[in-house]
Amino acid sequence: MPLIENTSLILGLWALIGYLLGSIPFGLVVTKAMGLQDPRGIGSGNIGATNVLRTGSKAAGALTLLLDALKGVAAVLLARFLAGEDAAQIAALAAFIGHCYPIWLRFRGGKGVATFLGLLLALNFVVGLLSCAVWIAGLALTRISSMGALLAAASSTIWMILLARPETLLLGILMTLLIYWRHRQNIARLRAGTEPKVGQKP
Repeated sequence: MPLIENTSLILGLWALIGYLLGSIPFGLVVTKAMGLQDPRGIGSGNIGATNVLRTGSKAAGALTLLLDALKGVAAVLLARFLAGEDAAQIAALAAFIGHCYPIWLRFRGGKGVATFLGLLLALNFVVGLLSCAVWIAGLALTRISSMGALLAAASSTIWMILLARPETLLLGILMTLLIYWRHRQNIARLRAGTEPKVGQKP
């Protein structure tokens, strides 16, 4: 953890800002703007990029992925610039929770992968870059979105340890655990050999 330099009130404010940024449902915004089907009515029913891809639009999936990552980046960089590293980490965790449990959608959000990677890139660029590389490699080798996500999340903790980044280790572990919790049904399907590949219907 970083040195706590701000008051509880300031940190609470950045937690709220981070949560509100993270809870922006870009999957819905993009599909509605492009005249596509509501992703909540297809596939897994969540608003993440993988499910948006099931609308049949690669552009929509890619744009959702980018915007979900950027809202994580924005939460960290704004908090860091205006209040410091302790506020940045609080905002990061809150943004991640906001994406997974957005108040606007009755707390039914995405699984957090794109936002998680965006947060990592903003918190520590090298750790984020390596985690993104693992995600891309896992996805390319297996063509299973959840496998790439789970491998990237697990690897992030390893990179933090190997690169001696103790200031982000606790936050990284918390987000990784939440990634795995959000993917618990995917994990069950992976174990059963029934997890769909990218492009297949679940």
